[in-house]
Amino acid sequence: MKAFRLDDLEAERAANDGAYLQFMRGRSMSLGLYALDAGEADRQQPHKEDEVYLVMSGRASITVGMETTHVARGSVVFVPAGTTHKFHHITEDLRVMVVFSPPES
Repeated sequence: MKAFRLDDLEAERAANDGAYLQFMRGRSMSLGLYALDAGEADRQQPHKEDEVYLVMSGRASITVGMETTHVARGSVVFVPAGTTHKFHHITEDLRVMVVFSPPES
């Protein structure tokens, strides 16, 4: 079994000075924690994998393809592989659990 605490993951991510921390990788998926502070730009590019975001904290908007929605704690967003997507108008520090399937390459 693998078990994780969000506080520990956030501390590890911050200690490594990165916006993204991959903390688990299996044969069929990978998990990560993504962080963007209020006002920060999301510079990610489309991925080859399907992706699910679970917003753990913060507030922002996300555009996936041509659709935009507001997200906050508890929001879940699916992004199909190869689709352009960005978080924007980040008004509160955003912490997002990310699931890639298959694992991010």
